[in-house]
Amino acid sequence: MGLTALVSQAAWSHPHSFIDMQTTLVHQGDQLTGLKMRWVMDEITSSDLFYDAGAAKPDSVIWKKLAAEVMANVLGQHYFSEFWHQKQPVKFDNLPPEYHLSRQGHKAVLEFILPLAHPQALKGQRYSFSTFDPTYFVDMYYDSEKSLTIPAELASQCHFELHTPKPDASMQAYALSLDKADAPPEEMDLGRQFSQTVTLICQ
Repeated sequence: MGLTALVSQAAWSHPHSFIDMQTTLVHQGDQLTGLKMRWVMDEITSSDLFYDAGAAKPDSVIWKKLAAEVMANVLGQHYFSEFWHQKQPVKFDNLPPEYHLSRQGHKAVLEFILPLAHPQALKGQRYSFSTFDPTYFVDMYYDSEKSLTIPAELASQCHFELHTPKPDASMQAYALSLDKADAPPEEMDLGRQFSQTVTLICQ
């Protein structure tokens, strides 16, 4: 179920929720160790979380418990992410070294580090990754390549490229036709049809 356990189902067509993503490369020396992700949830989705938090302060036990619940759902879906190197999947570590849930105006913000199970060489390598909800219940997207950050010390040798797919009209019409009671068949992998791909290229 993933994030859907925590998000509102007020909308009547897919997707029901929207997450605006930002990602920063995490490294140790010349090795890639993970991705620092920042997910900003839409106001309707966020309102459910804020309702549960009530008037609690951001550093309170209630917020920490909420953060743990949201993170558990993300972990249950393998961080909603796939990471590839030379057409082979790269494994993630099971637990993020850090995560945090906060409030930004009317929006909830989840920040965490997605750790790779093993450090990966950067020099002369090419990696790609995607983050999406397979059911397309949640639309997870990057606004532009400006949402992707390479640390300054690697900026001269690495860069990100963002590819946004353009599903055909019939696929878009199908997604819009699904109401909140519908779930697309799993084998259709609807979310993947709309998911952006990020490529990391290092010299």
